[in-house]
Amino acid sequence: MRTILLAAAALAALVPAASAAPHRSAAAAPEAIAAAQPGPADWRTPDPNDVLVIDTSKGRIFVEMVPEVAPQTVQRMRELAHANFFDGLKFFRVVEKFMDQTGDPQNTGSGGSDKPNVPGEFTFRRGADTPFIMVADQTVDEIGFVKTVPVMTQSMMLAPMTKDQKVTGWALFCPGIAGFARDDNPDSGNSQFFLMRAGYPSLEKRYTAWGRVIAGQDVVTAIKVGEPPTEPMDRMERVRLLADLPEAQRPKVRVIDPKSPWFRGAIDRMRRARGADFSACDVEIPSEVR
Repeated sequence: MRTILLAAAALAALVPAASAAPHRSAAAAPEAIAAAQPGPADWRTPDPNDVLVIDTSKGRIFVEMVPEVAPQTVQRMRELAHANFFDGLKFFRVVEKFMDQTGDPQNTGSGGSDKPNVPGEFTFRRGADTPFIMVADQTVDEIGFVKTVPVMTQSMMLAPMTKDQKVTGWALFCPGIAGFARDDNPDSGNSQFFLMRAGYPSLEKRYTAWGRVIAGQDVVTAIKVGEPPTEPMDRMERVRLLADLPEAQRPKVRVIDPKSPWFRGAIDRMRRARGADFSACDVEIPSEVR
């Protein structure tokens, strides 16, 4: 089994150069979202069973997993973290301005766990109970967030016309998105995953997004680049669910709630500042780890 992302050259042919890509770095307008300080009610505490703590040779990364978007993939990541499967595995394929790939016990891109493959979850169904917060209404499509993951969905005006009273949504592959690697078979994801160093819209609706980095994006971009990188490669030293860490060692994690007045105000300021250039990928949801 060859479980890798498409070759970088092939992907590059599918999208314009990074400077012209519609998804921009969250650093594009930091002053817009930092204009006001959030209050205590503006924060939320993620479920510790949905936070993956990745200790690497370059530092610590926190990923909030979002089962509302990819339930089977999130469950697989929980199972593998419970089993200490990822401990010691290398970042064997790291492409600048693209992503860091890991999760293969062979550290080559050809291996996986002994568990069955996970079906692709490239889209999800958004219903009235989905925790979706809209930041842009494009009439036909709506852009917003499910927890920390930026998404686009069909307009909810279509929901009454569907059998399940829901509409289709998909994650936007912005910086920090955690994706599931696969081969040409869309249902071949197993254990390999990648963390986005930059936005890459060509992956949308073609790869499963199962979460987003909420702290440690600087670590993601510090991982040694190469296909493969030269030895010694950077590696994941320990990967655990936040809930599985001993209480005395468990960091306190909180993120800004997209439902909060602070977030709404920050989005309004950013939209005014960027105008027609506004993108959900500009929005880096603040977090705090103590």
